[in-house]
Amino acid sequence: QVQLVESGGGLVQAGGSLRLSCRASGGTFSTYDMGWFRQAPGKEREFAAAISRSGRNTGHASSVKGRFTISRDNAKNTVYLQMNGLKPEDTAVYYCAAGNFMSMTEYVYNYWGQGTQVTVSS
Repeated sequence: QVQLVESGGGLVQAGGSLRLSCRASGGTFSTYDMGWFRQAPGKEREFAAAISRSGRNTGHASSVKGRFTISRDNAKNTVYLQMNGLKPEDTAVYYCAAGNFMSMTEYVYNYWGQGTQVTVSS
């Protein structure tokens, strides 16, 4: 059983930056593909970024491409989401997820964190 704990959320002004972290425990982190998803108030959860277990392959949603970067450090059992150029529409609860496939689809991920709130003020 893998436990995921996100951190790094907070309140930031538009144009600012945040780096989210998600630390895994209870499993072999390097054997999981990882994803970041987000859910804004009143909206469905949506894909933000994903990274393969080796870190060699990444994917980003078109809405965040060029502003957000996913990365991982397998030695630290941690996946990151560097968010630059934040916009008010990026306001959401951000979740990390672990699974056996790198995908934009949330249903393929087996394990989820509790989420961390990101609020971007205009």
